[in-house]
Amino acid sequence: MGNLNTIQAGKGRRSNYKRKLSLGSFNNRAHEGIKTVEADNLWEFLRNSDLYICIVTWNMNGQVSYEDLVELVGSNRRFDLLAVGLQEVPRNNVARLLQDALVETHDLLGKAIMQSLQLYVFGPKKSDLLIKELKVDKHSMGGCGGMMRRKKGAVAIRINYKGFRMVFITCHLSAHARNVEERNSECRHISHSLFTKYWNPYARPAQITIWLGDLNYRLQGIDTHPARTLIQRNLLRLLTSKDQLLQEAQRWQIFNGYCEGTLTFKPTYKFNIGSSNYDTSYKVRVPSWTD
Repeated sequence: MGNLNTIQAGKGRRSNYKRKLSLGSFNNRAHEGIKTVEADNLWEFLRNSDLYICIVTWNMNGQVSYEDLVELVGSNRRFDLLAVGLQEVPRNNVARLLQDALVETHDLLGKAIMQSLQLYVFGPKKSDLLIKELKVDKHSMGGCGGMMRRKKGAVAIRINYKGFRMVFITCHLSAHARNVEERNSECRHISHSLFTKYWNPYARPAQITIWLGDLNYRLQGIDTHPARTLIQRNLLRLLTSKDQLLQEAQRWQIFNGYCEGTLTFKPTYKFNIGSSNYDTSYKVRVPSWTD
């Protein structure tokens, strides 16, 4: 999810942003919730300039293979920047696996790591010469601990690339459908806390801010079986009105002025491990666009 000053990729595992849009077009507006935009739209930031960003978010659930990452980054790599936000990362050296998967086309420009919550930004070979600034930060909100080292909070990278001042934030917010207000509070704390230690009253603000991650907002007001029936019939538009994230934005609680791509894909939560079947455990969770 992002906003202009800020763009968001929140729901889904992979999003591409080619942009044309005038700078600050959402500035000084009353809160109108999250703007829904066509993912293929061109947004213009600066005339005669172009920047193509690919956004990937994935809750790994403590498991990953090299083949998974190769599939994740894809073979069509026309993007300038690739931002990969990962949650519940296993102890494997994921950074090395990602670098191996991208070795022919892209180099690692920056990383922000807080245990199982990790963010990587890649650019084309030798594009580090185009970086004028790169800073990282994190905001912890506890976690489950244990073998998975599950950590809640956010990590972020601020970068000036080709003259574009950008912030990438990946987060893992509190789980469970009932914890809406807790997630709202976490979003606000993260927004207000990141990069405060670098605060400079003379610094120019970011032109683009992109959130990606496991925000954990759920579908509300519908049971699991009716939700699955609508998904099977490809009637996703009947589910979006029940999405907590959009509801809270419309209530002016979170993401003032942000926008995201249209939800044209099925909810990404929660599948049985290794399959495309929604949860068949005793919890039979309601499918949701948590990512």
